[in-house]
Amino acid sequence: MDLDTFFVSCERLHDKRLHNKPVLIGGTSDRGVVASCSYEARTFGVHSAMPMKLARQLCPESIIIKGNAATYSQKSKEVTEIIRESVPLFEKSSIDEFYMDLTGMDRFFGCMQIASELRQRIIKETKLPISFGLSENKTVSKIATGEAKPNNQMQINYGQEKHFLAPLSVKKIPMVGEKTYHTLQQLGIRYISHLQQMPLDLVESAFGRHGTKMWQKAQGIDPSPVVPYQERKSISTERTFDKDTTDTIKLKSIMLVMAENLAFQLRRGQKLTSCVTVKIRYSDFNTHSLQSKISFTSADHILIPKIMELFDRLYNKRLLIRLIGVRFSQLAEGNYQIHLFEDTEEMIRLYQALDTIRDKHGDRKILRAAGIEAKTISRFNPFSGEPPPLLPNRRS
Repeated sequence: MDLDTFFVSCERLHDKRLHNKPVLIGGTSDRGVVASCSYEARTFGVHSAMPMKLARQLCPESIIIKGNAATYSQKSKEVTEIIRESVPLFEKSSIDEFYMDLTGMDRFFGCMQIASELRQRIIKETKLPISFGLSENKTVSKIATGEAKPNNQMQINYGQEKHFLAPLSVKKIPMVGEKTYHTLQQLGIRYISHLQQMPLDLVESAFGRHGTKMWQKAQGIDPSPVVPYQERKSISTERTFDKDTTDTIKLKSIMLVMAENLAFQLRRGQKLTSCVTVKIRYSDFNTHSLQSKISFTSADHILIPKIMELFDRLYNKRLLIRLIGVRFSQLAEGNYQIHLFEDTEEMIRLYQALDTIRDKHGDRKILRAAGIEAKTISRFNPFSGEPPPLLPNRRS
């Protein structure tokens, strides 16, 4: 199951005027990347992972929204909980994509009926469009889901996998990227049927082990199991600057806001972190990171100083910075343990008040004064009549 244009669909729940409009979600600067786009934008040749500058050129009338990760995470969680209640085994492969193993369910109501009812329940309760493909393995199901879109479903019966795949572009095979696709084209392989007809040893000689798996997938063969869903073990965020900088005041302000937001996400998800990592990418694209183990916590006043300490140790003042990032890893279930001697009731109540405001009004509605330099308007509504934000977007 795959949620259709997930980020765009979430934004349309909040603003109905975005319906039937070419919408782009992602970094609004020229260095930004398209994270998601509506089907209306795709007709202009826009696609995910495309540079925003190129997407603007292809679709000048597009509506560009920075998006809100907290909103998308919450909606994804709603879908996950519905699936958890409904199927015996599932794998969450991304924020908007799920594999489900319905083996044996044909003895009861039928796999297609169960999947269809589950899809309708998700649509009814979340108001989000979702598609699915039903088959005997993950590869065929994923390709069938893509063919079923938008907001539809498809079943590939046993024994029909190879026939279903044959007329499709070889690029539809999940493991075929741009480089592999270009090589296949040079060999005259444009459709999956061409790859199906090639001898395995010839494909192996051209692509090695990668070729073996690719050939098997083209035949409709994929023995990989559905891996039971597990909670994520890390959360992170990165920001790419419009212009490389050495402004330490701005850099630390942005890192403070990033840390503050991630700490809030921990508390909201009832998680604690025991490892903090700071990442810096310089203008020459060399990337460095530094991490530190800490006691399990989700408190700003512990995490922020540690992040600033790591940044000071990592930063080379002779080079311009292109990107910075913060990561909390080695997560565990739990709530912040109040320190008997250092924590005050006033501080604990302050955290509770801040989190209540963020839950109700959004995670960027309140922040420390030290982070005001990094504050940007999270989404620009083209229908409001207001000018777009003057501050550049710093998140890729």
